[in-house]
Amino acid sequence: MESWNQTSDDFILLGLLPPHPTGLLLLFLIILVFFLASVGNSAMIHLIRMDSRLHTPMYFLLSQLSLMDLMYISTTIPKMMFNFLSGQKGISFMGCGVQSFFFLTMACSEGLLLASMAYDRYLAICHPLHYPIRMSKRMCVKMIIGSWVLGSINSLAHTVYALHIPYCQSRAIDHFFCDVPAMLPLACMDTWVYEYMVFVSTSLFLLLPFLGITASYGRILFAVYHMRSKEGQKKAFTTCSTHLTVVTFYYAPFVYTYLRPRNLRSPTEDKVLAVFYTILTPMFNPIIYSLRNKEVLGAMKRLNLKMSSEKV
Repeated sequence: MESWNQTSDDFILLGLLPPHPTGLLLLFLIILVFFLASVGNSAMIHLIRMDSRLHTPMYFLLSQLSLMDLMYISTTIPKMMFNFLSGQKGISFMGCGVQSFFFLTMACSEGLLLASMAYDRYLAICHPLHYPIRMSKRMCVKMIIGSWVLGSINSLAHTVYALHIPYCQSRAIDHFFCDVPAMLPLACMDTWVYEYMVFVSTSLFLLLPFLGITASYGRILFAVYHMRSKEGQKKAFTTCSTHLTVVTFYYAPFVYTYLRPRNLRSPTEDKVLAVFYTILTPMFNPIIYSLRNKEVLGAMKRLNLKMSSEKV
């Protein structure tokens, strides 16, 4: 592993891609994914804002998911691309802290938001008569603000701790972004207390929401099974399968990465798993929700017709 000057506060990001033509090819694929994720999530936010028929709690939550994904992928990928293309691997001490803060904020907030979306679907399918009252616009705003605030507070605590750890001479982080657990092996102190904090926060912000989502969809599937309307069953199953696909892509690698003890983790495996929740999931979310959702597809057609008529 590379070493860093002890007098410098900067870090080195060893990166994800190998420094040869294969790495360049993979970088182009990542740039393509970044472009698709940026365009897809931006388009989803714009579509929901422009179409009044999508001004419902479900789509307000979805627009926030797109915003989080847009910020999520912008936190890590541009720096990784710049480092690879420029041949530089350094990141400043404060830059590392800022990147870590935004990454953790998006990660925790998105975990809570996905749980809110599951609750919204649970109420809509299992308690349709109570849905307008229990899932009002005010409640939707509270859930969104709560996700952002709790995610930010948790992220701030982890980032402040990471910035106050005394680091040894080696400042090379074996990752493609400033992931705090990847920084712990560089510490000149015993970090078991912080590792316990990581376990607790992962359980609170990822594992518990995942269990809540699982319980919600178990109840939803039970209710759908007893529906008399075949059309209603089909629509409910489509909605549930869409959300569960997103949840699986997001939670599974995240929970597996952060709940394992350090002695069972490897930098290579952590980086590969991180590709799923930092690169692929932000791209898949708008694709899954748009291509498998008739209301979103209908909104796209209406927006295209409106734009065509305005040109004429």
